[in-house]
Amino acid sequence: MNPFQSVYEAIGEENIQKLTHYFYEEVALIPELRKLYPEDLEPAERRLFLFLLQVFGGPQTYSEERGHPRLRMRHFEWKIDPKMREHWLNAMLSSLDRLNPEPTVKELMQGYFVKVANHMVNHE
Repeated sequence: MNPFQSVYEAIGEENIQKLTHYFYEEVALIPELRKLYPEDLEPAERRLFLFLLQVFGGPQTYSEERGHPRLRMRHFEWKIDPKMREHWLNAMLSSLDRLNPEPTVKELMQGYFVKVANHMVNHE
């Protein structure tokens, strides 16, 4: 069982959507991240929202629409070095701070985001 699936029950869909929105507000403020996205952030925000819903125990809409997440493969076209990892992780953790879920849920989510950020590095 995915240890992160309890997050959906704890915070709900609306808060996962808020987290995703907060993240893209952060992306817009970080030039290194912003340049990776097209002008319209809405499609990327929707994809991340659906992905996080699924990861954290909600509906499986992401996989139904897009197939297996295959995160590294989907992001391989971009150079993700340790510095880019830090930009992404800082944006996500700032968003999580802003959401301010209950401490045990926050810790679980932070652990997931650190794990994913480390996994995505594809350049040194």
